[in-house]
Amino acid sequence: MHVVVGVGYVGRRLLDALPPASRLGLSRSAGRGDVRTLDLDESPVATIDLPVDATITYTVPPSRRHAEDLRLARFLDGLSNPPLRFVYLSTTGVYGDCGGRRVDENGPVNPQSERAKRRVDAEEKLTAYCARASTPLVVLRVPGIYGPGRLGADRIESGRPVLDEADANPGNRIHVDDLVASCLAALDAGVPSGIYNLGDGDERSSTWFAGEVAEQLGLEPPPTVSLGEAERRFPARRLSFLAESRRVDTSKMRSVLGVKPRYADAAQGIRASIAEDRG
Repeated sequence: MHVVVGVGYVGRRLLDALPPASRLGLSRSAGRGDVRTLDLDESPVATIDLPVDATITYTVPPSRRHAEDLRLARFLDGLSNPPLRFVYLSTTGVYGDCGGRRVDENGPVNPQSERAKRRVDAEEKLTAYCARASTPLVVLRVPGIYGPGRLGADRIESGRPVLDEADANPGNRIHVDDLVASCLAALDAGVPSGIYNLGDGDERSSTWFAGEVAEQLGLEPPPTVSLGEAERRFPARRLSFLAESRRVDTSKMRSVLGVKPRYADAAQGIRASIAEDRG
């Protein structure tokens, strides 16, 4: 039985890619018949009874209300028995600002935002749990996710400005379908435990990305502002994303996890996403 915890944007697509006869979703809001209700903001959660042959892919982000990941802690406390394998979706944000340097899985974590600190806490909690339970753990460190319905078209249409290209940092992103393919690969018992950076390898900036989306949709390109002006106008959360600069090495994703991104060129991924949005 393959269990997906968190049936949101990524979790729903992952659940749909799994065999119907051996899949189960756990989500705050039950939807179709393959999803059961589980509210990880309740304390404590009810006992979570899963088959002894269950594998788990956990996609639930930590709550912003706490300094640590209490949702994950409650989930682990509620499990009646450990899974055969655990796949956790973390973030490349745990590396912090690397000054544009390339970073691989052996690089130290240096979280600088509160959201990244919560992810480091989650990784540590899960590593300790899986060590005690002798459960293989795969941590997928995920960059920015894009895909159908996630291109930022509404922000472009509203005229929200982006950074001047000269001030923009390298981009690290992945199409949702390539993320799902990575999750499926990580569930394979033949894949070694450990940490895997994900990404499409297309390091063009978020400014380029917004301009490419606008061009493909036939919209006016977003206005640009200098970094100094952005620091005066942009919300703190958005600035924290833009302030960190790194190039994520995804060699291990390709050579060990065995996933070659279908959309290694983000322009192709944008095109495919628009086509799906249009039906």
